[in-house]
Amino acid sequence: MMLEPAQRAGDAPRSASEQGASPESPSPPAPAEPVTRLSAPSKEARLRTEREQWWLRRSLERQLHDGASLRISALTLQLGLLRHRAAKAECDLQDFIDGFQDELHAVLQELRDVSSKIYPPLLDEAGLGPALREAAERLDAPVRVNASEDRFGPAAEGAAYFAVVGCLEALPPGAECVDVVVRREDDTLAVDVGGAEAWHADAMLGAVRPLDGAIDITSGQRAATITMRIPCE
Repeated sequence: MMLEPAQRAGDAPRSASEQGASPESPSPPAPAEPVTRLSAPSKEARLRTEREQWWLRRSLERQLHDGASLRISALTLQLGLLRHRAAKAECDLQDFIDGFQDELHAVLQELRDVSSKIYPPLLDEAGLGPALREAAERLDAPVRVNASEDRFGPAAEGAAYFAVVGCLEALPPGAECVDVVVRREDDTLAVDVGGAEAWHADAMLGAVRPLDGAIDITSGQRAATITMRIPCE
């Protein structure tokens, strides 16, 4: 018997369509979608992202201050008026109003604490020097702040504020006086923290590095001087 052409040695087998049979093998896979690999963000894009984050912090603080805080303040005043008008009412009503008013004061203080940790109101309104002086007054360790009246932009001021305050809050009880000097060097915000331990520099570098900031340490006889420099507006 004669062999079919496709069955001869060395010949490739015929396809299912050529043989008249229905195909049983799976269809070839569809071509893959093109994949674009994103490169690392540029310096300008990274700086823009950092500035936007600080603008967002400041916006959240203003929202808390101008929204919930003002509403609670107004409600507290209204309750005070109600308490005076209810002087002839039963005593338990006045006690209830007093307790409610105390709770509102506590909530208001909590909101203020939260907003100050997001972006201190005084930092937004008056600048880095006044905000650092206000923070220094809350500390046990003696701190002197010498700052110019220059403004440096919300991102640079915010990063410098939290870096310095983090360093000051870590000072041990009974620490010697720390001198904080804020100044402008061309387009750079420079802050000296004199009298701090050198190990604080690592945490401060983490706060300023996203803005292309740098940290220098100058060793002294007793303690170091940490200088941060941040490009600013």
